[in-house]
Amino acid sequence: MSQPGFGGQDVPAVFPDWSPYPDLESAARAYLRDPDVALEALGGVLRGASVLGFTLERFVNEVNGVWQEVVVCDGSRLVLWHGEDVPPGEGPPGSMTSSLRVVPVSTVTEVGCRRRLTRTDDGRIRVDSIDVYLLLTSLDEAPPGDEIGGVPRHDALRFGKTLDDGGAGQIARLEEFARTVAAVVGRPLL
Repeated sequence: MSQPGFGGQDVPAVFPDWSPYPDLESAARAYLRDPDVALEALGGVLRGASVLGFTLERFVNEVNGVWQEVVVCDGSRLVLWHGEDVPPGEGPPGSMTSSLRVVPVSTVTEVGCRRRLTRTDDGRIRVDSIDVYLLLTSLDEAPPGDEIGGVPRHDALRFGKTLDDGGAGQIARLEEFARTVAAVVGRPLL
């Protein structure tokens, strides 16, 4: 099964695993449909800064086509790249958006990580899924009136992986990313 993607190329419904690749460029080239677009955008901001950790996400949406995301932590910033196919009728065929967001690590007030564990028949513990959130000091962009009880909510970055969506390797890499961010949150910047 495949879907048409940016530039007319078909995109497989099951993507290669990026988790064995320790560096951002190799992982992006193995996993993203548009690694050159992502790496150029990220490189323009990182400009040689050390990448302490990263996570990648990609899925096919029946309406928009391919949705891709890269999040990089360089110790003082989170740099997020997001690429998404433009829905049919909202642009020429093969169009996509490329967005970049930079969030200072100093604005992360909380890092949360929830793992779902199961016990196998032989008694071993296995991680089936992981959900990670980074709570920010900024407010959610929800329109007025959408907040619960009229109280604004803080913005949060959310990431998740399961055995079916990413596998054990990507679950472990997302947990590693959460630990990397948690290790720099609240520390003085050098």
